[in-house]
Amino acid sequence: MIKPQEFASLCQGGKSIDVIDVRTPVEFREVHLEIARNVPLDQLDPAALMQSRNGLAAEPLYLVCRSGGRGQQACEKFQRAGFTNVVNIEGGTMACVAAGLPVVRGKKAVSLERQVRITAGSLVLIGAILGWFVHPYWNGLSAFIGAGLAFAGITDTCGMGMMLARMPWNQIPTNNSSCSTR
Repeated sequence: MIKPQEFASLCQGGKSIDVIDVRTPVEFREVHLEIARNVPLDQLDPAALMQSRNGLAAEPLYLVCRSGGRGQQACEKFQRAGFTNVVNIEGGTMACVAAGLPVVRGKKAVSLERQVRITAGSLVLIGAILGWFVHPYWNGLSAFIGAGLAFAGITDTCGMGMMLARMPWNQIPTNNSSCSTR
């Protein structure tokens, strides 16, 4: 793991730095590091990515997400595949913005974390209302969502988040995707 301030110093050193942003394309479009390229976590293939690095395979690969969680998951995915020269940027893109690193800003979007909170809260509320007015079995919906949130907190993986990341509103058509240079 590297702190954003240390990463900023590396960037100013003039060395070629490879940064992968593992958020959804919509999140990436909203704000991302100038030097980052987008490879969503659910599409991440460590072997193929390392092979495509064109001579940079021995150099560290820096991973970033919104706040650090998905970046850490990506690091673990690379390490399980046998690649140890991966570094998560602590605090993610938000910490990099706060540290003054150059970013590209685009169209605003609702973050995946916020979408999960909205969806989970809505389903719990619907389950409680239906359990009260229709049939007590509907309380099972609230219990199921609560169990899923507890599991997500314990394992640091969110099934609802992975599902929402694949929804059409979280996708960008390939002809409109933004690219940034390394």
